[in-house]
Amino acid sequence: MGISESFKMAIDSIFANKMRSFLTMLGIIIGIAAVIAILAVGNGATNEINGTFSDLGASTISVSTRQNATDSQKINDKDIQALKNGIPHIEHISPNTTIQASVSGNEETKTSIVAAGTPDLQYTSQMMDKSITYGRYFNQTEFDEAAKVAVISADTARALFNGRENVVGEKLAIRSQQGQTNVRIIGVSKSTMERMMGSFDTDQMPGYAAIPLTTAEALSPNVSKITEMTVIVRSKDDIDSVSKQIVNMLSVRHDTVGDNVFTATNFLQTLDEVNNVLGLFINFIAAVAAIALLVGGIGVMNIMLVSVTERTREIGTRKALGATNSNILFQFLMESVILCLIGGLIGLLLGGSLAIAVANALNITPQFTVSSVLLVLLFSSIIGIFFGVYPARKAARLDPIEALRYE
Repeated sequence: MGISESFKMAIDSIFANKMRSFLTMLGIIIGIAAVIAILAVGNGATNEINGTFSDLGASTISVSTRQNATDSQKINDKDIQALKNGIPHIEHISPNTTIQASVSGNEETKTSIVAAGTPDLQYTSQMMDKSITYGRYFNQTEFDEAAKVAVISADTARALFNGRENVVGEKLAIRSQQGQTNVRIIGVSKSTMERMMGSFDTDQMPGYAAIPLTTAEALSPNVSKITEMTVIVRSKDDIDSVSKQIVNMLSVRHDTVGDNVFTATNFLQTLDEVNNVLGLFINFIAAVAAIALLVGGIGVMNIMLVSVTERTREIGTRKALGATNSNILFQFLMESVILCLIGGLIGLLLGGSLAIAVANALNITPQFTVSSVLLVLLFSSIIGIFFGVYPARKAARLDPIEALRYE
């Protein structure tokens, strides 16, 4: 008996019991659909995260001191200047110093985050756009002189000044738990959060202001003892070498060589770690969903055993007419594989549709790979073979005389 004849007999048997065949395939369908949907949406989300955050920080280095560093081991403004002058690949460098404060202007008050840094804070801050909408950013002279100036976000300006954004020249009062100061607004920029997430209730958002690090000493006496800073290099190809140079220079300047006081972490390393965690999570969920495939395989084996029992006389007749054990085995194995493949194809279509629907709801693009599709179909075939072998062997080993006597 040839392959085509076995295939035709298997199809006839499946369609002769449509409802039973569908219920048998249901576990396979659900398992395949779940795995495909999870992989497509998970990979799409990962690509979206990579695309968004690689653009934001592909050439960014975060430098920090260990938690138990002494005051003499912490970074100061002279270190920052030495790093910028000594490492030509550094484009921008600024502390990551923030102070929780209330900001008042035009008789309105708003809880705000006040960032203090060098003039390069314009480029290292992730809270406001680099481009200035109105006015300008503070300069090196204003930094050196501790000028009482500030740049605020547009949503903060609207909240404090009756909806106006162009508030250059207006006065602000900034109060923290340790001090207060009055500054003049010299620039307004869009909030990064507002740009990325769209318009939302500004009353629920903290305000944001940027001032020179030297000016911030009126709000917090210890602000000049820097524990974190952000460095942007000219090319992401130089990020590893610059990271090492920064740690070496700071260690030499503070006489801490070999003490691991300073750490430089580049964004690409962090992104790799995030991708690894996401990959493990996606694969774990997909593996859990794949359990349904095993349940479906058991269902296939069960129904094939029932089929062998129901068709015992047919098997006996075919053997009496000359069918060999291998012919019978191949026939039932073919039927099992076809059941699983049809279930796999239906699950593939269902999973693809589900992935597209979920991805559209999350505003991401699902990622379907040829390898995952082929792997799913291959896995379906393997399940059909694995769970179909025992029933097929049982059918092949039936004694034709006993089979013909079976009622």
